[in-house]
Amino acid sequence: MKNLIFVLLISVPLLCVAQVERVEPTNWYVGMKNPDVQLLWYGKNVSAAQISLKYPGVTIKKIHKVESPNYLFVDLTVSKNAKPGTMSFDVKLPGAPLPMKHAYELRQKTHKPLLVSPADFVYLIMPDRFANGDTTNDKFADMRDPQSERSNPFLRHGGDFQGIINHLDYLQELGVTSLWLTPVLENNGSLKKELHGNMQASYHGYHFTDHYQIDRRLGGNEGYKKLGNALHQRGLKLIQDAVYNHVSEDHWMYRDQPTKDWFNNWPAYTETTHKEMPLSDPHGANIDRKVLSDGWFTKFLPDLNQRNPFLAKYLTQHAVWSTENFHLDGWRIDTYKYNDLPFMNQCNQALMDEYPNLLIFGETVANTPAALSYYVKNNVDFKFKCNQPSTCDFPAFEAVKAALNEPFSWDGGMSRLYNTLAQDFLYAAPDKLVTFLENHDTDRFFSVVGQDLDKYKMGIAWLLTTRGVPHFYYGTEVLMKNFKNPTDAEVRRDFTGGWADDKENKFSSQGRNAQENEAFGFVKKLANYRKNTPALHGGEFTQYVPKDGIYVYFRHNATKTIMVVLNTNATETKLNTTRFGENIKTAKTAKNILTDQTVTDLQTLVLPAKATMVLELQ
Repeated sequence: MKNLIFVLLISVPLLCVAQVERVEPTNWYVGMKNPDVQLLWYGKNVSAAQISLKYPGVTIKKIHKVESPNYLFVDLTVSKNAKPGTMSFDVKLPGAPLPMKHAYELRQKTHKPLLVSPADFVYLIMPDRFANGDTTNDKFADMRDPQSERSNPFLRHGGDFQGIINHLDYLQELGVTSLWLTPVLENNGSLKKELHGNMQASYHGYHFTDHYQIDRRLGGNEGYKKLGNALHQRGLKLIQDAVYNHVSEDHWMYRDQPTKDWFNNWPAYTETTHKEMPLSDPHGANIDRKVLSDGWFTKFLPDLNQRNPFLAKYLTQHAVWSTENFHLDGWRIDTYKYNDLPFMNQCNQALMDEYPNLLIFGETVANTPAALSYYVKNNVDFKFKCNQPSTCDFPAFEAVKAALNEPFSWDGGMSRLYNTLAQDFLYAAPDKLVTFLENHDTDRFFSVVGQDLDKYKMGIAWLLTTRGVPHFYYGTEVLMKNFKNPTDAEVRRDFTGGWADDKENKFSSQGRNAQENEAFGFVKKLANYRKNTPALHGGEFTQYVPKDGIYVYFRHNATKTIMVVLNTNATETKLNTTRFGENIKTAKTAKNILTDQTVTDLQTLVLPAKATMVLELQ
């Protein structure tokens, strides 16, 4: 970052120094549908500067001063006639003989996101824990956290973008089509004392300290572009993880705040309740709504006040800039329910106006479809309507765990899964909901089902055949396990084989044991079949009321019908298929996709104990 320093000597013995330390966004684009952009200028006493510009097609509309003398906000209009190039701002201080120049680049907007849809299989990676492809960027002595030590589960371990690039063949073999990474922005913060009492690094990426720098321990801005290019060359897609709700207490903007209301401040520390219901509750209290939205996530994560118009523009423009600069294909939004929802609507709309194909989905932990529907486009007459296109399907996540672990009953076991999906009428587009079995904040799925491979297969089959956009968490395919006991670190262990000194390599069939290879092969077979079968990812979804511990549903279009049978019984069971006639129709035989065997009698299916069948009707 180049600093422009202006020195003005006046008659009194005082040296007045003004600086331009940063201008953000760091560049902008011609060809945007929205011609307006607001530049944040930051530096010591920068508000004393007079800023002017002469560049064809670009005009300064207004310059705003705020409470801090170290900030200016400059509104620009970039007309349709403007051309890409380097603009030169004149920056003049009172009394200075000549203005200084500040170069600012305008580039051509070119990015057209690839469509992330129900046809995709999204793979979630925590880069620091996946693979270390470049040991030279593991740690830096000039950062607040200069450590990297794999033997400590709370410190950084050195995984990076190059490590991901090195294993793209593995991911494509598995059937992955899109990558979602936990946040990649700079987390230049000191170790924090987490709830478990340990001093922990922000290896997960959720403690931002600079919005316009990608963390150099992952590979920096250029490394991130390299990853994006490598993905797009293979037809794979890139989803970025956004955090609008908070930043780290080490963020430069928190250490020198533009305005008193840039953050949500309280007379005494107030933590969010984490309860989503007050916003949709017709009987809810205003104080509960305020504490949910404005309360802090933790003491070291200052809560951003998105009602401040300058901050709202700053966050929105960063999202648009990132999409264009890094050629993103989607956004996952962290802690969605804690944000100011009118701001989220504005930010979402700004992204969708510029990039209509962009998939946006948020994280709202809600255990019922009714509660979740408030935070996504819905068919409910709520007073406030969210415009978020998609969201992580937490009710289905909870239901599938119950389906596999609870005894079958009228409303338990598989009935709970059926009942949850039967409430899809609440959502405007249930096929866009992002389904999952585990993520970086949950217990590992294989452990949740008691390390029972049959239950594991049943869950995988459901994920890859039900409606929605399925996402996986790294290592699920090789049976990575553990509960969040005593800490989250147990479910964020390194992918074995991603480091040169690993004694085993789970990226290779030779490094996996027989059970791990069986699991990998199961996921690979079904994920690749799904990718090449439009009826399975884009066809109609018809489910039948579960009976006697057996859940049956169909995916079908005009040319193909797939029948999915999940048997939770611990004994062999015979299933008479007469009541499924509206979907089976005249089919007499089927191909079992999982075994490649032909089923010659569709009238009565013999289901082994805890069996999973995916049948392509002939």
